[in-house]
Amino acid sequence: MAAECMNGFDTGFVSLGYAKVAVLGVVQGITELMPISSTAHMRLVPAVLGWRDPGSAFSAAMQLAALAAVVSYFWSDVRGLVAGSLSAAVRRDWRDRHFQFALAIVLGTIPIVVFGKLLEPVLNACNSPIRALVVIGWASLAMSLLLALAEITARHKRMMEDWTLRDALLVGIAQAGALIPGVSRSGSTLTAALFLGFKRAEAARFSFLLGLPAITGAGLVELFKLRHAGLDAHGWSVLAVGLVVASISAFAAIWSLLRILERFSAWPFVVYRALMGLLLVSGVYLGWLS
Repeated sequence: MAAECMNGFDTGFVSLGYAKVAVLGVVQGITELMPISSTAHMRLVPAVLGWRDPGSAFSAAMQLAALAAVVSYFWSDVRGLVAGSLSAAVRRDWRDRHFQFALAIVLGTIPIVVFGKLLEPVLNACNSPIRALVVIGWASLAMSLLLALAEITARHKRMMEDWTLRDALLVGIAQAGALIPGVSRSGSTLTAALFLGFKRAEAARFSFLLGLPAITGAGLVELFKLRHAGLDAHGWSVLAVGLVVASISAFAAIWSLLRILERFSAWPFVVYRALMGLLLVSGVYLGWLS
């Protein structure tokens, strides 16, 4: 059964079919881990192509593809963090940097969990007003401005190893802003890390690792909700196609983002986000985007 709404839960991606979901999977995978907002593109691309909105459930579930890409790309970091923190816990060495970084990740995840729970009824509702193109457009413009300010004022001196619990909390608060469609989890955390003085590539690495619990939780919770909503075998197979395609494109997105930040700066993303925001806002007000 192809449905747009199941038990008040948006499952519009099912009616799009395999080919369209594969296309959106590529877009989602690339934009999820670049600071340009996957949600904005999940609304803009279907609107331009005349397709229906795949829904917030699709975007959230696709975060599992981002998880697979981040873990595989930063496998040595993830493996060292897990093994080191567990070893420190067994030794009760609470000052071990691996253990403290694991604690910092937990601390940085608390804000998005709290705000996500508070906003849950609005985020996943069918035809949610918060997913309106004009909202996403203004959010894109705001983030373009903030990222530009970060590039202008940041020192770009700190390394990943220089983190503090304060850094984790501040980046975690910024991550909670990504609940607003158009803000971008990668964009908000990268911007915050740049403001805190991290080098560009180190800021991205810090952003990815700190976001692992949020990405994992959002994806798994969404799968549980889809199962509870009664998604059938066809719906699951459509979602699986999107996940596989998005995983491959997300891995490529990480590689590309780090190369751009290392060789250039965040300015290409500032310009891109500003243009996208202007396109969305003007398109809505002029009536050729609905």
